[in-house]
Amino acid sequence: MPMASFRIVTEIAAPAGRCFDLARDIGFHTRSLAHTGERAVAGRTSGLIELGESVTWEARHLGVRQRLTVVITAFDRPRYFRDEMTDGAFRSFAHDHHFEERAGITVMTDEVSFRSPYGPAGWLVDRLYLAGYLRRLLEGRCRAMKREAERTS
Repeated sequence: MPMASFRIVTEIAAPAGRCFDLARDIGFHTRSLAHTGERAVAGRTSGLIELGESVTWEARHLGVRQRLTVVITAFDRPRYFRDEMTDGAFRSFAHDHHFEERAGITVMTDEVSFRSPYGPAGWLVDRLYLAGYLRRLLEGRCRAMKREAERTS
């Protein structure tokens, strides 16, 4: 079964370097998802995460307290980084972060692909429910990043 995936494109009136660093800032991530109680509990728990480093997030999603550990597996500042789940509720989860500066505007593209652990039934759950939930969660974070990056321009 193919993985579920989605893409979000956000235009930000700020330099790519600022957007890139904000996207990997543990403190900003925590603030932007405060409504989920998300917090870093292991690995890199503050500052800017780097290539090869991991962070374990704990949060309440879909009414359940969950943990998700990701590692930064690709890193090309200020253009691209990738985080991949190494432990958590998904069978697999990857998030590609792209940043392209065009005439003072950074085009930030988030690409997420994932698979839940529920076999063939999971394929339906992923597409009918989880993709929408994750997209809304990430869209909120993208709006928060846009506000923060543009505020400090």
